Amino acid sequence: MTGRLAALLLLLGAAALRAADPEPEILVFGAASLTESLTDLGRAYEAKTGTRVVFSFGGSSDLARQIQAGAPADVFFSADTIKMDALEKAGLVRAAGRRQFLSNALVVMVPVDSRARLASADDLLGLPRIAIADPAVVPAGVYARTWLTSLGLWDRIEPRVVPTLDVRGALAAVESGSIPAAVVYSTDAAIAKSARVAFRVTKGPQILYAVAPVAASKNPRAAEAFVTYLAGPVGRAEFVKRGFLVGDRR
Repeated sequence: MTGRLAALLLLLGAAALRAADPEPEILVFGAASLTESLTDLGRAYEAKTGTRVVFSFGGSSDLARQIQAGAPADVFFSADTIKMDALEKAGLVRAAGRRQFLSNALVVMVPVDSRARLASADDLLGLPRIAIADPAVVPAGVYARTWLTSLGLWDRIEPRVVPTLDVRGALAAVESGSIPAAVVYSTDAAIAKSARVAFRVTKGPQILYAVAPVAASKNPRAAEAFVTYLAGPVGRAEFVKRGFLVGDRR
């Protein structure tokens, strides 16, 4: 066998191995408020490792329901711990790989050209409609409801609430000008182009995100590696850049 033929056979063999063992692909279910951060981190991780990262963003409650129904997710990043607790209790996420290191805050936003003077929750009573992510199930909406309930205002404001599928829906509603105000996360306000912050919620509920590999993942090592990456220095730096508060909590 000539040297050229041997080299050719080695190349063909390596190509065959790559075809038989392609780089893994993982599907990440992420809260809507994490869209920009996770998208950028996914690109960076793919370039670094060759692992393809695909995302599905939405309300954490809806994503959790999909996992419960058997959706083929590999990683779940929830905007609250309640949804993650339920999945962990059911054995649907890997408890050992769970991490909690992100938090956020609520803000009230109005269209950029609004003349409404809103400085506190009491001022919301003067508005006909307020966009809030579904306060029955979506974390951003649950947080908003908890805040307003603590002030004794929820019962009076609830009839004015326009529930949206997720927090980005509430942001879109106020940016369109069709709704005079919305309660969203401060990180959502940072990407708004047609709305501005009327005031920040300073005494709201603790907002804590949680991420974990999904127990039924077909690529468990890749899923765990991506969670580790998100919680590591590169991931944390990206989240801080986007306005999230970072610090381990468990």
